[in-house]
Amino acid sequence: MKKLFGTDGVRGVANVYPMTTEMAMQLGRAAAYIFKSSSKRRHRIVIGKDTRLSGYMLENALVAGICSMGVDVLIVGPLPTPGIANITSSMRADAGVVISASHNAFQDNGIKFFSADGFKLPDEIELKIEELIESRKIDTLRPTATEVGKAFRIDDAAARYIVFLKNTFPHEMDLSGMKIVLDCANGAAYKVAPAVFEELGAEVIPLGVKPNGTNINAGCGSTHPEVISEAVKEHRADIGIALDGDADRVIVCDEFGNEVDGDHIMAICATDMLKRKTLKKKTLVATVMSNMGLDIALRKAGGKIVKTAVGDRYVVEEMRKGGYNLGGEQSGHMIFLDSSTTGDGILSALQLLAVMRRDQKPLSELASVMIALPQVLVNTRVRERKDILTIPEIADKVHEVESKLGNEGRVLIRYSGTEPLLRVMIEGQDKYEITTWANEICALVKNHIGEK
Repeated sequence: MKKLFGTDGVRGVANVYPMTTEMAMQLGRAAAYIFKSSSKRRHRIVIGKDTRLSGYMLENALVAGICSMGVDVLIVGPLPTPGIANITSSMRADAGVVISASHNAFQDNGIKFFSADGFKLPDEIELKIEELIESRKIDTLRPTATEVGKAFRIDDAAARYIVFLKNTFPHEMDLSGMKIVLDCANGAAYKVAPAVFEELGAEVIPLGVKPNGTNINAGCGSTHPEVISEAVKEHRADIGIALDGDADRVIVCDEFGNEVDGDHIMAICATDMLKRKTLKKKTLVATVMSNMGLDIALRKAGGKIVKTAVGDRYVVEEMRKGGYNLGGEQSGHMIFLDSSTTGDGILSALQLLAVMRRDQKPLSELASVMIALPQVLVNTRVRERKDILTIPEIADKVHEVESKLGNEGRVLIRYSGTEPLLRVMIEGQDKYEITTWANEICALVKNHIGEK
């Protein structure tokens, strides 16, 4: 069991264990040790971050830790998470580090790693990093003189990433004549994203592009789609695009301000790829949280879905293992593996815009390819993580609900990967019914293992 790493790196409140400068330095030292091969060449690790105030202290601690192990650092500053993965791979660095807590509030922060190929680390490497820190095995390894690492700033990293993104958009197309509302969440994409869409010819109404260190994700971005919804209606735009703090996910809205989530975006892109015979094995990879409407839409189009556990890393693992090229999450985390190694909000938006251009249809019409079943998610705090189905009263209730739903719905119960929460998700035809059932299950959970 991992003690530091969660489903997406090490996370926590900045300056509180484990998200301290001391831990950042140890993570840097351990990662440098693992990624430093036996060859005599200079080794390099890329470090990037989002716009959080605490990014400065964690960045400096990581740089110190990595350099103290004799590895050089390439500092790129604020850049989307997928941009750091891209720079790591394109510059042939040994690894990449992202300082970000994604869609969380500014007081939180996180540290996650990419390997040289731009993919997130597998569990076994994260466990090795933890073991090195806990065992203190590398405390005495301290290079001296010319063997100490150096730090370099890569001033054109953002420009390199902008060029990469533009090259993922079909060369025979542009975005001229399109009006786009773009919310960058006062995060890592505040410079890059507007430049990409403007350079492709779109008229951009930028929102959330004035970060001050504390306003990242604050009432803006992909967790607040109502902002782009209102702005699209006000400016009569063709589409609204909302990124999160590190721009690895995207939520959009159509020309009427209606939200289009990750499931709908995947349905649009997957059915388009099926038509063009570019969806490998006619298969989309999604998580167990995706709406059943997505399964129905893909079946109608002649495709199928493979489901994974929640977390984009598990989606990517399944894609690589099965030879698939499109996958993602309802939250807007989508991976177009032919172009990128990780979720990329800007790239995903570009793929969606390409379908709109190719079909000459508004987003509202394209989104009708999928009809979502009513879905409700209820959380309850717990004091222990016990197998729910070993508690007879709860198991009986779950089986009763599943029997009533039949083939027209489902029950999904899982623990949060980062908080002491049990999540009860139910899909079905009747929103009132499924809400009632979810609350009844949570009430039973609270009675048996609820937080005191």
